[in-house]
Formats: sequence, structure tokens, C-alpha cells
Amino acid sequence: MQPEMLITNAKVLTMDDARPRAEAVAFAGGRILAVGSRAEVEALAGPSTRVVDAGGRTLLPGFVESHLHLVLGGNELSQLQLGGVSGFDDLARLFRAYAAKNPGLPLVMAQGAAYEILDHPVTRHDLDRVIADRPIAMMAPDHHTVWANTAALQAAGILHGAAMPPGHVVVMGQDGTATGELLEFEAFSPVLALSGDLHLQLGIATGGEPEPWPDAGQRAKDKEKVAAGLAHCAMHGITSMVNMDGNRYTCVLLKEMEAEGRLTARVKVPFHFKPHMELSELDRASAMAAEFTGDWVTSGFVKMFMDGVVDSRTAYMLHDYPGTTERGAPLFEAERFKEICREISRRDLQIAVHAIGDGAVRQTIDGYEAAGRPDLRHRIEHIELIDRADVPRLGALGITASVQPPHPPGAMDFPMSTMEHVFHRDRWKDAYLTRTLAEHGAPLAFASDWPVTDVSVMRGIQAALTRVPYEGCQDERVGLMEVLRAYTAGGAWAAHMEGLTGTLRPGLAADLVLIDGDIEAIPAEQMGKTGIALTIAGGRVTHDPSGMAGGAR
Repeated sequence: MQPEMLITNAKVLTMDDARPRAEAVAFAGGRILAVGSRAEVEALAGPSTRVVDAGGRTLLPGFVESHLHLVLGGNELSQLQLGGVSGFDDLARLFRAYAAKNPGLPLVMAQGAAYEILDHPVTRHDLDRVIADRPIAMMAPDHHTVWANTAALQAAGILHGAAMPPGHVVVMGQDGTATGELLEFEAFSPVLALSGDLHLQLGIATGGEPEPWPDAGQRAKDKEKVAAGLAHCAMHGITSMVNMDGNRYTCVLLKEMEAEGRLTARVKVPFHFKPHMELSELDRASAMAAEFTGDWVTSGFVKMFMDGVVDSRTAYMLHDYPGTTERGAPLFEAERFKEICREISRRDLQIAVHAIGDGAVRQTIDGYEAAGRPDLRHRIEHIELIDRADVPRLGALGITASVQPPHPPGAMDFPMSTMEHVFHRDRWKDAYLTRTLAEHGAPLAFASDWPVTDVSVMRGIQAALTRVPYEGCQDERVGLMEVLRAYTAGGAWAAHMEGLTGTLRPGLAADLVLIDGDIEAIPAEQMGKTGIALTIAGGRVTHDPSGMAGGAR
């Protein structure tokens, strides 16, 4: 077969142990035809082959984003962004300007509001001073806390509180009304529902499906939000992703986009199992796994939350938070969780569990151990704190450490102040482990958790390489090749996609990313400023800012 495109004069890092380096890659029909020297590969070119001269840039397998929220991220791109904002004056100025430009919005929603955005805990009265006559709300970067003004709480019907499942809290004041702080999905979903977009969050919020089923007009609007998210990811070299929220409706939207030629990345979508569900609900997970089996849209795994997050002290700890008698609480009872893990494994489905506190991590490992199916590659998402006794258990049980280099405070955008507030100083050595987990045999898969943090893989690589060890703690960085592997082959393996993508080998998908430079020569502290010259997914150019591929002969 004659190649459709050939990328040559590149520094090819294949992530294939059998042939780790090359100079050129050729592909056709969405698959790689050849990987080798310039002479070998250029000899395959025919009269209609497009030849791209990489100019010595680094060519890698397309990045695998192992943990993000595609639809939520796409939806949020048009919302007010408060990352880096602090102080009432700037908060009010930005909110008012955005509200004035968007007079028709039923909810003025902002993203990325730091927990310390004001010099005191945010209340509805603070937000009433910003805007009182329209519902407004802002989401914390971790997406586990929302603050709303009085108008939003009234419109949502929760100003005077609401019954919530364990772990989800409408925080109440001494006057018997809501303070404006809403912890976890069930608590803030009534506010988000004001936007008309809540059906996009049903998977992560309730595990349910939209009712009634969205009509063609609504699906078209939803697909525009997905398309915005996909384009944003393509800009950063992402060709495959594990979408950590969603439901069957998400899969249907993606399949429709695939049929329309608009799907520019491979997306894996979970079934969400919630604490209130009966085991029989897993029939839906099995049905999703059977229905979506292609190269582009798949399911086949079950997502659960074992706890919340450290900032709101909803992460489940083995010991009290500093200065408190709080430990958080697991969202699943230990023995029931083991039963759930056994049943999911019996169905040959993978499990991914959000577990941040060391208590949540231990209980998750216990569940996987009870399931006894290392072949399913069960995974733990985040692992922000782990007890030393549990460190070797991940490798021994074949559990993937799905961790995010941008998350450790001080590594990228999150402030170091978090460490002081939520971790005892003598436990810092057990927080945000990467190298230690890898050295004990845990497979690594890296991601951003976008829109919790910037989806930029290059910034993530920089965070992984430049993270400064905490005072008195071991260095948790891994080397450049290990970092790249965790963003490519490691992520593909963790998602059961290694037979399709993650390495550059003949027969595998033509998923490639061309870095704007020699990645082995770029100083680590400059990595995040390095651009993506070309993204190709399934042989199709999805990002080409300078027309490099379009101008090829």
C-alpha cells in the first residue's frame, strides 16, 4: 500500500521497546505502514504521498489523556474563568463584566475559583455583593465545591437546605439558611441545573441518563460543546482519552460525531456506579460495554468515587485533618465495596476509583484484592495520600496508579498552602507519590483531570520534571522517558488500548504528535512553553497551526 503521508527527518521516539528510535513514519488508511530510517521510509513514497519534513522535531505516539472530563471541559470553555484571581474587587469586576456580556444566561457560572479567593470562607452574602439580582455561582478548581449567591440558592430551591446522600452537603448557617457553600455533586447539581446543562453531568452526578432523551436539536447543541473540547485537546497533541464522567448518552453523542466525521480522538466512557445503586444496575454497564466496541468510542469500565477532595476535607483519611477531629468518610461501606468489585470483575469489566485520602486508597486496594482480577487492570485515580504499608500493594496486585503531574501543590498551578492546611507535616513524605509507587511496581498513567487543571500535556510534562521535593521528603520525579511513557504507552495499556495506540509500530493506529522541538534537548523548565506542531489521529490531521501537513507535497 502506498503511504498517504510520510513524516521524515524527525526524532522519532516510538515507545516500542523493540525499536525505540527512528527517523520517519509512514501511514495510510489510518494505520502505520512503516517506522524506520529516512531512507527506508522515504523509499515507500508514491506520487500522491504527502511528505512532511519534521525539521528534526520530536515525533511521538499521540498523547493518551488518562483522566479528563471532555464534555464538562468543552462546556466550561465559554464560562467565566477565575484561575489566578484573588480579592473581592477583581472577583466582582470580572463577574459583572461577564454578566453584562451575557444578559440572557439563566445562571452566570464561573470556573476555577480558588478556595482562598477571598481572605475568608466565601458565603452567599459575598456573592450577593458581586451580583444580587441574577443567579451566579462559581466552582472550585477541583470541581467538588460550588459557591452560590442567594438568588441562585432560591431559584434552585435549596436556600433552606435539602436532604442529601452521605458526603454531599448543603452547608447551613446558624440562621437556618444555606451559607452558599455546596459540597459535592448532589449538593450543587440543583444550582447547575439552572443553566439547562445538567443533563451533561448526569453520569458523574447520579449515574443516570437524561429523561426525556434529548431531541436532535439538543444533541446538536451538546455536540458543539463536545467539539469545542475535542479541538482544545487536539491543540495539545491528545489523540486518545479516558473520559472519567459520562454515561450511555455521552457514548451516543460521540458515536453520532464519529458518523459525522467530527470525532478527533478516541474516547473511553465509563458507567458510573453510585452508592445508592443495587448490583443489578451493573447490567447497564455490561450493556454499554457490549454496545460500544469500536476503535473510537468504547466503554467497558466502571467508575466510582470512594471519597471527595482534600480542600473541603471530604477526602477520607486514616487520621484526623490538622487541627480538627475530621477524617472524612468513605462513600462505600468496606464489605459492600468488596462485593461490588467482585461483581464488576465477574462481568470482565475494569474498575476505576477516585480515591484521594489514604483511607480511601486503602479501602479501594482492599476491594481490588478481594476481586482478585489483576488481568482487568483495575486502577486508582489520584492517590494524593497513601499509607506506606499500602505502597507495595499496588504493584503486587497489578493496580495502575492513575496520577496527575499538575496536581501536587507547588508543581504547577495549585498553591503550596494546601499542604499546610490538609496534611500533617510528617505525612508530606506520603503525599503525591509517583516515583515511589513506580519503584514498587505500580504501572503509571498520567493525565491532567481537565478541566480541574490545564489540559496541556507539555505543561504536565514540565510539572512532572521540575516538581521540587517537599521539605524533608524524597524526590518523587521520574525521568523524561518514564514521563513520556506514562502519557503514551502507559496510558494506552491502562485503558486496554495497547493493541491500537500508544506506540509507533506498523499495524497500529496512525496516532501521532509532533513536538515543536527536540524534546530531549528542551530544558525541563521550558517544556510547558513548547508548542505542538502537528496532531494526527487515525491518520487524520486534527491540529496543524502552521499548515505543515497541508503544505506537504
